[in-house]
Amino acid sequence: VQLQASGGGLVQAGGSLRLSCAASGSILNTHAMAWYRQAPGEERELVARVNRGGVTNYAEKVKGRFTISGDIAKNTVNLQMNRLKPEDTAVYYCYVDVSEILSNVGDSLHYRDMNYWGNGTQVTVSS
Repeated sequence: VQLQASGGGLVQAGGSLRLSCAASGSILNTHAMAWYRQAPGEERELVARVNRGGVTNYAEKVKGRFTISGDIAKNTVNLQMNRLKPEDTAVYYCYVDVSEILSNVGDSLHYRDMNYWGNGTQVTVSS
């Protein structure tokens, strides 16, 4: 399974950016997709998550400013980031929770539940 993320960049405080991510590969089902971020010297943290049922959850720091959306069935997720702050500066990582097909021969389907990370996209917010 591969994740392709795009949309990072440099923006002034108060501005907006939109991140996009698409997963591809031998995916049987996608259970959830999410965005995490990691600032220099800090641990990676959850930003926002959406599951197959459309339930979303957000970090307190971004509630009311960020919106996660997408089509889980099509393995795509977006993160709309508004009213950005300098403290939002970080590398943002796409994350997917899937059932991955190992083999599918005749009536025999084998799969495993796995998590995958994208390579990360830099978001820099200047003050």
